[in-house]
Amino acid sequence: MPKNKDKYPPNWDEMSLRLRTEVGWCCEWCGAKYGLPHPETGSIVVLSVAHLDHDTTHNERTNLAVLCARCHLRYDAKYHAKNARQTRIRKKKIAAQQNGQMELFE
Repeated sequence: MPKNKDKYPPNWDEMSLRLRTEVGWCCEWCGAKYGLPHPETGSIVVLSVAHLDHDTTHNERTNLAVLCARCHLRYDAKYHAKNARQTRIRKKKIAAQQNGQMELFE
């Protein structure tokens, strides 16, 4: 289930279920099977549908991949790092403004 459902189409749950069923409840990249221990990590496999371009409004099949948590997190690592950096900078700006400090960030 997505973190912020407002960013996804109203029928996202059905789309996600259909895709996971379509691929046989296996990760499309590493083949890990849903509900079984992951061959690399040993943790129980959970599947999600990734937007390859990170745009939750772009729901064409060519932009979607059914992935285990390991593959999904690896794929999104640079994207998450960039977002985390932007969040840190934004929070520093807000804190500086609230403390009456001059703008130091660009």
